[in-house]
Amino acid sequence: MKTLISTTLTAALVSGAVLTAPSASATEPLGQQDITIGYVAWADQMPSTYAMKVVLEQQGYHVKATTLSAAFMWQGVAQGKLDMIAAWLPVTHGAYYAPVKEKVENLGANFTGAHQGLAVPAYLTDINTMDDLKQHADEFEGKVVGIDPGAGLMRLTKHALDEYGVNMKPAASSDATMTAVLGEAIREHRPIVVTAWTPHWMFNRWQLKYLDDPKGAFGSDEEIDTIVRKGLRQDSPRAYCVLSHFKWTPAEMGELLALNEQPNSDPYQNAKQWVDKHPEIVARWTQGCQ
Repeated sequence: MKTLISTTLTAALVSGAVLTAPSASATEPLGQQDITIGYVAWADQMPSTYAMKVVLEQQGYHVKATTLSAAFMWQGVAQGKLDMIAAWLPVTHGAYYAPVKEKVENLGANFTGAHQGLAVPAYLTDINTMDDLKQHADEFEGKVVGIDPGAGLMRLTKHALDEYGVNMKPAASSDATMTAVLGEAIREHRPIVVTAWTPHWMFNRWQLKYLDDPKGAFGSDEEIDTIVRKGLRQDSPRAYCVLSHFKWTPAEMGELLALNEQPNSDPYQNAKQWVDKHPEIVARWTQGCQ
């Protein structure tokens, strides 16, 4: 199994496109110029991944953004095959983080106040809590529309359904599929319950509400941390410096999330547009690094 995982991860990394940028003078030296960012194709991971890709390219790095499952992403950074990932902690990615904690470096939160749980359209006025969901389970065809089967949120959803005795099962799909099914249900004004998290553009597009979770089955609010491989500070000092300064507010990330929400938009081009529009934020991230 370890051989299969290593082979799959290596193949995924090799397949990523490498874009180059002109080098720039800096206080911190470039060091190793190839940087690989691993991410899961979730709405909140796109802004972080591509904003950092653009900024690091401006600093002179060759940056590859590689999409992986959560399990491969964590193994990649622990094995030194990925330079940076973004992690929901302490709960969602806690099971992935614990066994590799000594093999990676946590640079702290780049986003605070992240939240997750189950959400329904606001027009479902009789369903406001997990206990309400239990009473109306048959209206949802016995399923919660979910995302990737390996996602921490899917594990927490199963735990929450068991905790409240809800006779429903999480149905795995993907972020894109889940939001497509949600949009269709809302257009037809049908009952639907989905795995949800903030930050996510779906809360801007539709009137949604989280179901109250008085037992705390989904945990409290979390943060999104920047995780890097061991040795990055020595190998690529300027990249490490930028990543250690990377922090943004819900409004700052939300603007890029909104750009990514547009049909057929390119998250890389959106990040370039966002970075060009906000030199003051980029200056904050690169302070002392250039």
